[in-house]
Amino acid sequence: MSSSELTQATAGAETGPAGSVRLDHVTHRYGRGGAAFTAVGPVDLSVPAGEFLVLVGASGCGKSTLLRLIAGFEEPTRGAVRVSGAQPRPGEAAGVVFQTPRLFPWRTVRGNIDLALRYAGVNRAQWPERRAELLARVGLEGTEKRRTWEISGGQQQRVAIARALAAENPLLLLDEPFAALDALTRERLQEDVRRVTDLTGRTTVFVTHSADEAVFLGSRIVVLSKSPGTVALDLPISLPRGDVDAEELRDSEEFAELRAEVSHAVKSAAAA
Repeated sequence: MSSSELTQATAGAETGPAGSVRLDHVTHRYGRGGAAFTAVGPVDLSVPAGEFLVLVGASGCGKSTLLRLIAGFEEPTRGAVRVSGAQPRPGEAAGVVFQTPRLFPWRTVRGNIDLALRYAGVNRAQWPERRAELLARVGLEGTEKRRTWEISGGQQQRVAIARALAAENPLLLLDEPFAALDALTRERLQEDVRRVTDLTGRTTVFVTHSADEAVFLGSRIVVLSKSPGTVALDLPISLPRGDVDAEELRDSEEFAELRAEVSHAVKSAAAA
């Protein structure tokens, strides 16, 4: 094989469908020596582009660890993680929303969004249009001039989601973003995320410990066993997506059956 052919072959190995995720025999350990422990693994998982995957399991099963590995914030102890066919790089592989909004309190809503647009390399002349589009997507029109401490917790998390969407990465990662919110706000934001991801077609990986949230959001659910987390259940979700009535969906018999199946799997995996 010539050097040019070798270069082309290597480049081909580092490409894949935009937003796709693949974990091959991934194991991750923390600590060294006698204090070391395995958080997850081995895990083999393939997430096609455009899928909404929910990782669900009891606390401490390694859900957030897997998300950090996919984001490129950490590297696996063994195995390989690929996003769009390449090793993920922090800040480039995906937009990330954490459990807390992590906004800059001295900036307005506008300032937080503009900072994300700047880091995303968006031309400054396009900021007003892109900002308005992002805020409209998360239902925050008219809040541009307000400080982050002047808006509710749910609105702050919407700003965080808008900020994560600013770079137009084909992959969106969310780590229990609604855990600290009241039930009503949580349901509304679940509906927002479902709608936004359906509209944008982004691959989404969402971490939760709630079977109800997992079934409502996901087109596929993976239940993790207790630490070290491995795949205990891989379940496709056939509930309708797109323009659906959220309350009708939550009240459906199929939803109740899937929620019971996932809840039982989480409890069984945690007890095993």
